[in-house]
Amino acid sequence: MVATPIGNLGDITGRAVAILKAADVVACEDTRKTRALLVAHGITARTLAYHEHNADKARPGLIARLARGEAVALVSDAGTPLVSDPGYKLVRAAIEAGLRVIPVPGPSAALAALVVSGLPSDRFMFIGFLPARGAARRRALDQIKEIAATLILYESARRLPSALADMARVLGPREAAVARELTKLHEEVRHGTLAALAAHYHGAGAPKGEVAVVIAPPAPGAGAAITEADLDARLKAALETGTVRDAAALVSAATGVARKRVYARALALAGRRSPGP
Repeated sequence: MVATPIGNLGDITGRAVAILKAADVVACEDTRKTRALLVAHGITARTLAYHEHNADKARPGLIARLARGEAVALVSDAGTPLVSDPGYKLVRAAIEAGLRVIPVPGPSAALAALVVSGLPSDRFMFIGFLPARGAARRRALDQIKEIAATLILYESARRLPSALADMARVLGPREAAVARELTKLHEEVRHGTLAALAAHYHGAGAPKGEVAVVIAPPAPGAGAAITEADLDARLKAALETGTVRDAAALVSAATGVARKRVYARALALAGRRSPGP
């Protein structure tokens, strides 16, 4: 199991390069992406596709190679194998066949995002990708909202604004970080509450690149009533990039405070008068 760079090709370890050079075959998700990495480091090993669409057919052949004494290196498109890819079934099959499985650790987008998030790292849970559709995504979030640990999720850049809005709505007023294009030229880490981050990307539009979202665990007494000062702080952050209506909707969803009350406060902060009855 060989970890590969998540962006910067210089992040590959010397041991990983040596293992890949010595491998009889490199099993990978996308042979084109992996070939570019191998060429960059002067590695001439043969590549073989192993991904979610062909795993069931390709797995027996890889196990047969291992049984013959060949060295098979499994890599993902980026990062550590088995994190959001089908590799675990190959590992299980190898273990059941009495074959040796060796980790060659290295880059991981989930851990890279965690360590720059500024959020508690003593206990964390990797969630992976949430469902793409809103209703299913909110149900999935509802199932994890009580977990007393920092949450790490991967998300499509295209869906990020709507996903963050759902996170704010279901998980409430939590601190979070959006880590984008880690180790690459346009690396960016944005910190704030889920509501503020949702407001930012709602106004700025969906970003480009690979995205990881890190979310703080639920605070003790998270159900306590929100203060006026906290409400104002959240609204001011949301108003930086969103309209009064959008800011009120996001903050209301994140805090559970009635939308009418939040909207009236947002109008006041924006210097506008509330409409009469």
